Amino acid sequence: MAIRKIIIPPSLPRPRGFSHGVLTTGGSLLFLAGQTGSDADGNIVAGDLVSQYEQVLRNLQAVVEAAGGTMQDIVKITIFIRDRHDYEAHLKQLGVVHRAYFGDYWPATALFEISGFFQEEALVEIEGIAVIDTQA
Repeated sequence: MAIRKIIIPPSLPRPRGFSHGVLTTGGSLLFLAGQTGSDADGNIVAGDLVSQYEQVLRNLQAVVEAAGGTMQDIVKITIFIRDRHDYEAHLKQLGVVHRAYFGDYWPATALFEISGFFQEEALVEIEGIAVIDTQA
């Protein structure tokens, strides 16, 4: 049985929108390749950062579920964005989308602003690690 414990050291600020650490035991590791806002044909969905973020999470969910897991099995994500100011301007909307896929669970998270993606129209990409319960 896979067990996950959120780690919040008292010496660090209380996290908002992420977890400092997630301790796991049991289960199988699933390494999630970077997903962009691509549809099934490989085309980036039209729209803004929020629309692409939702497609990214939909793509991650497809991978995790194909492995027998759920979004709450994702213990670590790395978010790459093209424009930090655009991300900050849409934090509330992004939070609503995040909760639609993760509920109130926040994986350990890192966020990086980068100069570009392989697909020029991409605004966000997320990679991650999940721990899938092998006893299910």
